[in-house]
Amino acid sequence: MPRRTRDDRTLDLFDVPQATDVDEPLPGSMDYRAELSALVAKVFKEAPIDRWEIAARMSRLTGRDVTKAMIDAYASEARDLHNLPAYLIPALDIACNSTLLTTWTVGKRGGRALFGREVVEAEIGRLDMIRDEAARRSRELKKALGDSE
Repeated sequence: MPRRTRDDRTLDLFDVPQATDVDEPLPGSMDYRAELSALVAKVFKEAPIDRWEIAARMSRLTGRDVTKAMIDAYASEARDLHNLPAYLIPALDIACNSTLLTTWTVGKRGGRALFGREVVEAEIGRLDMIRDEAARRSRELKKALGDSE
């Protein structure tokens, strides 16, 4: 009996992410200020560089002045009027070599973010499914014609 191997191309095909609070959002249920601040603080903590370097990298990436004081405010739950602007999410993820903010944002809408090799593997899985479906359909049509192949 052949040994079964794990399918690493379809990436949890039957594990469908669900959107949160999207169908019937309750008033005030999407105030993510504290959650976003805590996530930004986590990104900073896990970053291999200090906040001064993070601010410098974000400034270079965006072409706008991003100061250490600004990013400190983004990470503070007490400074809830100073959350990270959406346009800085990619710059912060890149500056910190992270995907936490992008993954979090996509997850809030019920999606799943793929990065690097995962993107290629998912595309291979999709193409394999198309190939298998085409082969199945071809066999059905040949059978309908009475072809023995």
